[in-house]
Amino acid sequence: MIRKIESLLDEVKAFVPKGLAEVEEFRIRMLGKKGAITALFDEFKTASAEQKRELGQAMNRLKTAAVEKINDLKARLEELAFASSDASSLALDMTRPAGADRVGARHPISLVRNRILEIFGRIGFVPAEGPEIEDDWHVFTALNFPPEHPARDMQDTFFVEKGPDVLLRTHTSSIQVRVMQTQQPPIRVICPGRVFRNEAISYRAHCIFHQAEGLYIDQNVSFADLKQTILYFAKEMFGEKSEIRMRPSYFPFTEPSTEVDVSCNLCGGKGCAVCKHTGWLEIMGAGMVDPNVLAACGIDSSKYSGFAFGMGVERIAMLKYGVKDLRLYFENDLRFLRQFTPVL
Repeated sequence: MIRKIESLLDEVKAFVPKGLAEVEEFRIRMLGKKGAITALFDEFKTASAEQKRELGQAMNRLKTAAVEKINDLKARLEELAFASSDASSLALDMTRPAGADRVGARHPISLVRNRILEIFGRIGFVPAEGPEIEDDWHVFTALNFPPEHPARDMQDTFFVEKGPDVLLRTHTSSIQVRVMQTQQPPIRVICPGRVFRNEAISYRAHCIFHQAEGLYIDQNVSFADLKQTILYFAKEMFGEKSEIRMRPSYFPFTEPSTEVDVSCNLCGGKGCAVCKHTGWLEIMGAGMVDPNVLAACGIDSSKYSGFAFGMGVERIAMLKYGVKDLRLYFENDLRFLRQFTPVL
């Protein structure tokens, strides 16, 4: 399989097109649904666990090289075509009636992200950010992930070539760790950001998505504080009639842990296809911060307690706008994006 990857990499490097049509044909042949690189990712699933790290890194190099080559060729050929076009065709007809200028809009993910920050900002949560390329300690070890936890496996995590402990963060909880390392309680932060997981792309999953995670640490923080905070968020985001329910769950970094559902805002809790006729939609995971996490970050767990929660921004956007396919957020289709243009 390594030979196939190297052969395709040589083909990418040697590709010299005569026009934009050839570039598009090359893109489909390499990156299309039935393309050579796409087929490699399907073949990757059958590789042994020992081979996956080396193969994964090589395949990522190949895909990155192909995407960069195609984008660069497209940009250069489009620039040449524009420069060589007849100047008369670019002349303006000053007698022609003016058309209304198109008004741009923020991406729906940005709209929801900003709304989340606004809602939590009203109750004292301050935005915090951190690096997307992280180390194992901030992403896993400090958050009480045992060495054998499946999230450490190559199937879920993108590792970076610099070393086995360098990776693309799988959640924005790493930002919370950095905040706890540098600040003493009281701490009240909301951490938005892009995260990466090695998952197959479908209408309900993507290898790149966005999260917003909250953390509150102080003396005498209780589970009741967590519940009221989430209920406040649900009512502000989905409407005053929204209700929440909490189901017991497990996360390495919280104890106790819970999954949080909100009443379906599309059917009013009566049951529909979107909520699978249950009347409820899952929106986030949450729980009380595990004392081991506090201790790892230098905070006295006998004096302080806290809660944490995390939600997928795409998930909230899907529920708020009734979007059923996650891939729409990443395809830059203007027909989709123009639906979010503000009405003037």
